[in-house]
Amino acid sequence: MRRVILVFTVAAPIVLIALWTRAPLIGIGILALSHALLLYPTLRPNVQWLGPVITCFEPEGNELWLTIDDGPTDDTLAILDALDVKATFFVKGMLARQRPELIRAIVERGHSIGNHSDTHPSGTFWCLPPGSIARQIDGGVSSRWFRAPVGMKNPFVHPALRRRGMRLIGWSVRGFDTVGDDIERVVRRIVPRVFPGAIVVMHQGRAISARCIARVVSELRARGYSFVIPDDARLKTKR
Repeated sequence: MRRVILVFTVAAPIVLIALWTRAPLIGIGILALSHALLLYPTLRPNVQWLGPVITCFEPEGNELWLTIDDGPTDDTLAILDALDVKATFFVKGMLARQRPELIRAIVERGHSIGNHSDTHPSGTFWCLPPGSIARQIDGGVSSRWFRAPVGMKNPFVHPALRRRGMRLIGWSVRGFDTVGDDIERVVRRIVPRVFPGAIVVMHQGRAISARCIARVVSELRARGYSFVIPDDARLKTKR
């Protein structure tokens, strides 16, 4: 699919030029369609037209994978104290270099670390050229897992990850916990939508983050779910 989209994107301007004097509206329509086919998988998290995105895993019972983005931040220790389950922290490289003691604390508590880019350019990552994509990946922490800022990616992300032996990790369920301060709303967004093998994404760094994560975990455990960090062999691109 990725190759088809890229070939179409390159060919569309040529088709427009060829049709300009005879059927300009058709040429414009073809060009617009090529842009839409490229932008949709770029801007929509988990869409796999440009390459595989891990969105769930093969469970052994009622297992979930909790992932926490955007650290390490000042609330990291509070989150670690509140967590009695295992999680993967997708961290920013620039913050990890500033607070290595927090990275050590995460690992020492039995959690794992994922690469969430170097500087987390959420507004521009989707349109970065190949060299900048490579620098964002290489500037992050060493990990076999990469999560793109805001889940966005472009045609240059998968080739860069493949060369580094890394996999792009998406999610199954999110609670939009960076929007507003209503913890119960986050719970209502996440809990009814989980399923065995789901990847849950939450965030740290806000005043409610530690309490929000603890509340969601408590509710899910009350419903019989356990939390694991799955190995690569169990990761899947489709539910």
